[in-house]
Amino acid sequence: MHVQENFSLQNYNTFGIEAQAKRFAEFRDIAELRQLLQAYPHEPKLILGGGSNLLFTQDFAGLVLKNSILGISQVADNQDFVVLKVGAGENWHQFVLHCLANHWAGVENLSLIPGLVGASPMQNIGAYGVEVKEVIESVEALAIADGSLRVFSNAECKFGYRESIFKNELKNQYIITHVHFRLAKQPNFKVSYGDIQKTLQDLHIQELTIQAVSQAVCQIRQSKLPNPAELGNAGSFFKNPEIPTAQFEKLKTQFPTIPSYPINAQIIKIPAGWLIEQAGWKGKRSGNIGVHDKQALVIVNYGGGKGLEIKQLAQQIQTSVREKFGIELKPEVNFI
Repeated sequence: MHVQENFSLQNYNTFGIEAQAKRFAEFRDIAELRQLLQAYPHEPKLILGGGSNLLFTQDFAGLVLKNSILGISQVADNQDFVVLKVGAGENWHQFVLHCLANHWAGVENLSLIPGLVGASPMQNIGAYGVEVKEVIESVEALAIADGSLRVFSNAECKFGYRESIFKNELKNQYIITHVHFRLAKQPNFKVSYGDIQKTLQDLHIQELTIQAVSQAVCQIRQSKLPNPAELGNAGSFFKNPEIPTAQFEKLKTQFPTIPSYPINAQIIKIPAGWLIEQAGWKGKRSGNIGVHDKQALVIVNYGGGKGLEIKQLAQQIQTSVREKFGIELKPEVNFI
């Protein structure tokens, strides 16, 4: 059990923000995690995955625990499905590639999402018409209070749009150790969302496969989203807002080109990137930070930016979108 003090977190968050942890340790299995929790029972704790959904606005005066539990194993297998038990510390995209190589379908639309497997149920990550809740069978998590293990069924995770019980009622109470995924052997393609169809045509794909869908998704993401290794960012900074149909109809008379994705008869989803762009933020730079010039949903750190500066920029964006459209943008990124 190796605990480091006054540890720099700059390389552990994709924004590349300089922040210090009072203490930092990595755990590779449940025994190590329990040891660390017992050694520092009263210290505030922050569980770190890939750091792709965090904004450090200050140092962390407690124990930062880096989840490095690895492993992918089959726990069930029949002619239709395979169920995999996956360590929370596995890289998400590497896990997707593993599924593609084995012809297991269900996560191809979620290719190239940054972060680790453990964050996928917490955020209920989603992209291009698919949410991870569709393939999660259960989640294993350890209670911080007493080190006991609990298995949460899909229903018990209370998944919503970029939401789960781990972000709400049980926030900071459990550490996800493993996720069980149920993947199909016969794909159910979802290619109607965004530019997938057009990209498949551009790539001259003759036969639709999960590998082709993944290739198209990767191409779209790389064309729109900056690589955090080159430009500090956390992907989509805000959630796409969902508004009542009546409010949408009113907005449509004012803004006829407003794009929309109906959730049901009552609720319409609006792309946050479009709202931010219309409010004039796309490509705007302020010192070391700014809004990406290809995708207004992404706030970037050009180098040397501070977490508080990014937070202030996000608040300014929220204010201008609220004033122009009467829509409240909610951050997808967690502020520390």
